[in-house]
Amino acid sequence: MDLSSPMPSNCHNGRCQTPAWMKFVLLGAGACYLVFGLWVNLFPHDYFDHLGVERPNHPMIWNAVGLAAAALGIGFLIAARNPYRHWLLILFGFLKSSFVLWAATRAWIDGSIGFSATLFVVFDDLIWWFPLACILWACLQAHLGRPVPGTRPLSLREAGDAYRLSSGETLTEASSDRALALVFLRHFGCTFTRRLLRELEQVKAEADRHGARLVLVHMLQPGGENNYLGGRDHIARIADPMCELYRAFGLGKGGFLELFGPRVWLPAISALIRGCGMGHLAGDGLQLPGAFLFHRGEILSAQRARSQADLPNLPALFEGLPSPAPAEKVPA
Repeated sequence: MDLSSPMPSNCHNGRCQTPAWMKFVLLGAGACYLVFGLWVNLFPHDYFDHLGVERPNHPMIWNAVGLAAAALGIGFLIAARNPYRHWLLILFGFLKSSFVLWAATRAWIDGSIGFSATLFVVFDDLIWWFPLACILWACLQAHLGRPVPGTRPLSLREAGDAYRLSSGETLTEASSDRALALVFLRHFGCTFTRRLLRELEQVKAEADRHGARLVLVHMLQPGGENNYLGGRDHIARIADPMCELYRAFGLGKGGFLELFGPRVWLPAISALIRGCGMGHLAGDGLQLPGAFLFHRGEILSAQRARSQADLPNLPALFEGLPSPAPAEKVPA
């Protein structure tokens, strides 16, 4: 398997559907670790007798290892319900397997344990190491919004029918009654996103003044944005963790100049002086933002960012409206 390419994920309506193999792997790993933990605590000497290794002088430490294995098994069973959400549990198990493989191999090289004992330990963790690595890679791709290789980007019409607002209606349905002021955010840790969120009420007031509805588009799983909005859940949102909607509206990834070039320096200093600060990466750090006036399935006005520092300018977005304006054509 080529780990340089994203794992296939079916992400629509702002939700990433977990491939069945991930759940089977995590359920299998969870059951094995849970059974192992119970075995160690019920029959603490069997493991060492089977390997022909001297029994430990401090069995309580071995019992603690069994309890840790059982806890890890429970963690895998929980993660099987939603691997993309519980990736930290998977990461912990992956790191544990990596450490055991490294420690067992080193102990065998040093002559501390025999080859059969090393083989048993290595095999026990090696069978889970590779599938866990694949699951973590898929989780990374899902959280960063990387497209699946070979897939065609959604057209504007397809995206409008596929994605739903937090209020329940599709983007196409919501835009049929009145214009939508769509604001595509960068990741929530970005200092410019943090500045925009500080001014969110003013942005909403400007949209209301023109009879439009403000809608925020973000890259987290549905509900993940609530940690950053400060209780302002009255503003409609669209979750787009795979950035399909971003691509449908013609928003791409930034290069070095778009992310760190001269256009960014002064706005970044200004935002930091205002106390906006910077947070952890919550979304794709390469994704550029934008703002659009969207009505009846068509783009009436667009502001595609030239750098990560470009914030939406709603007064300019509404210039020339409400008189009809030619819809901007966006490549499918």
